[in-house]
Amino acid sequence: MLREVIRCRGHENVRATHKSTLEFTKENYLTPRGDCILCVEADRGINDLSGEFKSALKAGKKLLIRIKVGDLVDEVLAEGSPGLILDHPYSMVVRKSTYIDARTLAIKANKAAKDIDRKIVERLKSPETVAEIELIIPD
Repeated sequence: MLREVIRCRGHENVRATHKSTLEFTKENYLTPRGDCILCVEADRGINDLSGEFKSALKAGKKLLIRIKVGDLVDEVLAEGSPGLILDHPYSMVVRKSTYIDARTLAIKANKAAKDIDRKIVERLKSPETVAEIELIIPD
């Protein structure tokens, strides 16, 4: 099993209403138009993931994304692809589609921002809220 952990914060403009994508970003701001962004000030971007982790994603491995906020947990299933670029300094985007750009972490996800537990989203509307995002590639 490969595992990476990202910590990030909420923001008053978190809406998480996008129908096809979900994003975590190192940026410290969020405009109301960023409706796919779940949290800001992430301590890692795609560039910061280990080479082994990126290689597994490029081999098309499945990816479990576990979003933890306090006692609340939601999970998203997605997959890697040989087409992944995995070279972006501050964003990680998970997509329901098969579209790939430098910000794409995984594709064919079973959830987008709008599908995330609304209790988690409500908590992430506060800049005081810290989220832990676990990225897990099972064996």
